[in-house]
Amino acid sequence: MKEGPDIALIGALIGDPARANMLLALIGGRALTAGELAAVAGVTPQTASTHLRRLEEGGLIRQRRQGRHRYMALADDEVGRVLEGMIGLAASRGHHRVRTGPSEPALRHARVCYDHLAGEMGVRLYDGLVTTGRLVLDGDTPVLTGPGAAFMADFGIDLPRLRRARRPLCRACLDWSARRPHLAGSLGAALLEGFYARGWARRQTGSRAVVFTREGEAAFEAEGWNAS
Repeated sequence: MKEGPDIALIGALIGDPARANMLLALIGGRALTAGELAAVAGVTPQTASTHLRRLEEGGLIRQRRQGRHRYMALADDEVGRVLEGMIGLAASRGHHRVRTGPSEPALRHARVCYDHLAGEMGVRLYDGLVTTGRLVLDGDTPVLTGPGAAFMADFGIDLPRLRRARRPLCRACLDWSARRPHLAGSLGAALLEGFYARGWARRQTGSRAVVFTREGEAAFEAEGWNAS
């Protein structure tokens, strides 16, 4: 008997087409009902319930209760990061879904990866922070510098609160479309919320796509946000 983590179990959970569709529907960070996920997966509510129970037992999703309603969400950003990496692997090997649509260019430009910014805009953000010395790399791990902390505080990020959380402050997440890292972790999530709050960007209804305003795009030309 082999010892160590059982990657076959995780692979089997993700590998079922219905469960894969459910997980991909949740990668945008929104919680969905079992009925919504059944529709996404193209299965009956009874079958969806079985799939969701297996995903929850496997630690890939969790339930959120609000009154009489139950909502499903990814267990944490680590699951989202693994899914994003698998999307990139599938794309690089030419394994594409038959159905495509006009949303693909929008998703490549800017999208939500669990709760942080991904796509071209996410990579530009990451590169800009590294280029200006606000992030430095410790191996593959981005680390916020002193000037970076001051920059974030000026932007309105509550760093003491983020540092108290159990979640990593900064994490590099490999972007499936750009094949380069974007910023994940609690700081990545806080920055995206900051962009929303300032009216720089909004979430496209019914999609993972993030739409930036002209002002929001222009803000990335300012020092610290854009490497180009």
